[in-house]
Amino acid sequence: MGNKLSLSRRALLVAGGILGLGGSSFVYERWIKEKSRCFVARNQSYGRDLARTIQDGLLSVGFDPRSIRSKQVLLKPNLVEPTRAAPHMTTHPAILSAAIEVFKNWGARICVGEAPGHVRDSEMALRAADIAHVLLDSQTRFADLNYEPTRWSENRGHASKLKGFYFPQSVLEADLIVSMPKLKTHHWMGVTASLKNMYGVIPGSRYGWPKNVLHFNGIPETVVDINASLPPRVSIVDAIDCMEGDGPIMGSKKTMGLVAVGLDMVAVDATLCRIMGMDPSKIPYLQLVDQGVNRLSDWSIEQVGESWQSLQTPFEILKRPELQAMRLSLVT
Repeated sequence: MGNKLSLSRRALLVAGGILGLGGSSFVYERWIKEKSRCFVARNQSYGRDLARTIQDGLLSVGFDPRSIRSKQVLLKPNLVEPTRAAPHMTTHPAILSAAIEVFKNWGARICVGEAPGHVRDSEMALRAADIAHVLLDSQTRFADLNYEPTRWSENRGHASKLKGFYFPQSVLEADLIVSMPKLKTHHWMGVTASLKNMYGVIPGSRYGWPKNVLHFNGIPETVVDINASLPPRVSIVDAIDCMEGDGPIMGSKKTMGLVAVGLDMVAVDATLCRIMGMDPSKIPYLQLVDQGVNRLSDWSIEQVGESWQSLQTPFEILKRPELQAMRLSLVT
């Protein structure tokens, strides 16, 4: 991998992304005999020692801290349209602060990056989300992914008709990207979590606000393609205060008190769907990822920490038939 990240054996298998096999057929790199691990911690709050939770979660799913020593790690929160009136819309500063602490303690070079989808003034977004003070206190660089210089990268997913993407330099230079979404419902896709959060690495200065070039080429397809074309990724999901109803912007707060961590973003999102009372096989972008591979099935995911069954609390979703059809057929 040259000067790129040398992850553990398990991490290489699940964080390496999607292999495009032509047409619309996709598989995730993995050893057939190994399950992907998903860690979920309950009874979490923004006043707890979240750094300990994140550290324990990463270690429990097989992350090797030695792999990021002196490497570049990009932390990617969700700051889509921050407002102090609705902090449940965006990644909480306490989660971000804890992740910075963990990765810095492990010797990584940290950068926080985001391209807010609905806000052109990223400095304003940082203040509204109460993230600015986290960056200042931790002396962490912020990469404004909406306006950074970009380079062309080939589309390695081939689900959409896009030939490639203009990615910001901080994205392409990262040895590891950490997707740090807020767990929310989505008015078109049903659920937004780790994979959909990667829309926020696409620069608005090239793709518009709210990145309509991607929308016009299909949200499920471009979610798959973006993730296929990025450096290795892992997930740390803020599911403490979540959003239900008319997400990802207009919904209501739903407190779950959970933090989810995993090296396989598909496994993490599938687990969170089940906790929300949603069927991961009916979420459009997860359907595309999973074609013929059974990456979403419960038996293919090893739960570490809490089981999803013990945490399941159905989220409210809009009354649209296509969204209601994404419900789990049996909620236990």
